[in-house]
Amino acid sequence: MEAIKKSTLDFLKNLKDNNSRDWFLKNRKSYDDAKTNFELFIQAIIDELVSFDPIMKGLEAKSCTYRINRDIRFSSDKTIYKTYMGAFIVRGGKKNGDKFAGYYVHVEPGNSMIAGGAYMPPAPWLSMIREKISEDGERLTQIINDKEFIKLFKELEGEKRKTAPKGYSRDHIYIELLKFKSFLVSKMISDKEICSKECFDMIIRASRTMKPLNDFLNEH
Repeated sequence: MEAIKKSTLDFLKNLKDNNSRDWFLKNRKSYDDAKTNFELFIQAIIDELVSFDPIMKGLEAKSCTYRINRDIRFSSDKTIYKTYMGAFIVRGGKKNGDKFAGYYVHVEPGNSMIAGGAYMPPAPWLSMIREKISEDGERLTQIINDKEFIKLFKELEGEKRKTAPKGYSRDHIYIELLKFKSFLVSKMISDKEICSKECFDMIIRASRTMKPLNDFLNEH
């Protein structure tokens, strides 16, 4: 069973302290090893997800993982490299992250997590989600009130509007759900946990638990 190696976390820690092109080039071998480790871990997760989310069949880790280089063109932060590794496992790969909800795996010293859902869905998708909530909010309520869901994620997360969305009454029975602009869940993972043999099973368990939420968000 694949696991995140301590050397991968060590590389990311060192990169944070030495975020320069010269250091990176001198430590390219360590980066390549960390990248390979992360991609094998993600591929193993994808292969297991297929057992309960068959739409992921045939998906490759390389289409889900993000580049280590930061896009600094429009950022005041000019550090060159990300100090984490992330993958968004979603039908068709990360390029479809603005079309479908999926599963996100984040490896970063002191800040690793398993997360998922829909982050800031574009207006047409968000409108469809809200229509679905208005028509079938009881189903979403049952999903987020499930004992396993609460145990792992506590609650649905995401930025919310302060007022009712256009077209919905402020006393709508599901108004608090309708106010969401993102529909997210997350579970933090300690450095000790992310490098443990048990972490893989925990991520699969969390993914299985969030699948009903993803299914609800993806019915559009």
